[in-house]
Amino acid sequence: MTQVIVLPHVEICPEGALIEAQAGESLCQNLLENGIAIEHACEMSCACTTCHVIVREGFEALEPSDEIEDDLLDKAWGLEPNSRLSCQVIVNETPLVIEIPRYSINMAKEGHR
Repeated sequence: MTQVIVLPHVEICPEGALIEAQAGESLCQNLLENGIAIEHACEMSCACTTCHVIVREGFEALEPSDEIEDDLLDKAWGLEPNSRLSCQVIVNETPLVIEIPRYSINMAKEGHR
């Protein structure tokens, strides 16, 4: 199990959280399995930006994003250099500290793809 610290988010996780994530699964799946109701409008198919997270610690240890994820991230609200789509981040043995941005843009639902 890998430790993931979720920084406080006003609506989704007001107190923040510390979860034990399953390595080999997506970060999004791990968050959902641990009661963190992160949006995932495209059902984790890398077709929207609702599961956007900012990886505050552990970013360098993740597998790099691919071109499709990068193209979507360019449209995410609050994009930072260490932004990722949590549905595309596969948890490994490196602990993570993540922040869920205050807002998200639903590219799938809003027809902005």
